[in-house]
Amino acid sequence: MENQCLGLAEAVGATPVVKRIHLKTPWRQLSPYLPLSLDHGLTPDSDALAPPWPDLLITSGRQAVGAALAIRRRSGGRTFCVHIQNPGVPFGWLDLVVMPAHDRKVGPNVMESLGALHRVTAARLAAEAAAFAPELDHLPRPRVAVLVGGSNGVYQLTPAVTAQLADRLATLARQGIGLMVTPSRRTGPENEAVLRQHLQGLPAVVWDGAGANPYFGYLGLADAVLCTGDSVSMVSEAASTGKPVYVIALEGKSAKFDRFHQLMVERGVTRPFTGVVENWTPTPLDDTPRVAAEVLRRMAARR
Repeated sequence: MENQCLGLAEAVGATPVVKRIHLKTPWRQLSPYLPLSLDHGLTPDSDALAPPWPDLLITSGRQAVGAALAIRRRSGGRTFCVHIQNPGVPFGWLDLVVMPAHDRKVGPNVMESLGALHRVTAARLAAEAAAFAPELDHLPRPRVAVLVGGSNGVYQLTPAVTAQLADRLATLARQGIGLMVTPSRRTGPENEAVLRQHLQGLPAVVWDGAGANPYFGYLGLADAVLCTGDSVSMVSEAASTGKPVYVIALEGKSAKFDRFHQLMVERGVTRPFTGVVENWTPTPLDDTPRVAAEVLRRMAARR
């Protein structure tokens, strides 16, 4: 969630000051319905929330809603408050609410995004690609970035499922496709070991977690992207590159995730991974710059 806030802040041209907070009892249990006291409601390890109040405040998560409303009150309404995802309070209490389309929420100050906001930009991808290019020079082209997530409350990534995926990846590698694989923290060591075993001796690199994170570098160097479907953010970041994106289905089911993936396919942004990688032109996913432009427009209209 923090990355979504940072991505929007950077897109409006701001240098963000990050504040991380934790709520005491009873605000933690009753947020966002119990009005938050900035003087008494934050734990000692929280960042201080004090004047001067910002021109723009971007928050995400239910625990941050009370702080946003309190700052809005204390600033006399001067602080423009943007909340990403469902705040759980009437939308009119905030200046702008950014909601994913698959949540099916509407309102005069609700702006719909197809995917999640993020920090992926063309400049960042180019810089990271240049940094990682020398160590990946040995991989053949086309090159495919493989973003592997893991189990969550909806999906399961088991060693058996990982083995099936790894077999399909190995087939691509034997066809002369260079693979750049980056697991996430949720992938787990057992699943990572399965990936390494199946891809050993093939034109594939599996990041081992050491050194600089190659995530943006792999996206920048890739000709196409494969991405497990367990993370809206990961799929959105991949789709923002403008490159062909294939979503790898995992075990599990969620109506909300299903709506997201269906919308992405219907609008030509992604395709399901069936074992084949082709060169096609996707519809660009431009949620972050589009939302940033609307934030700036609304802020200017208030002056």
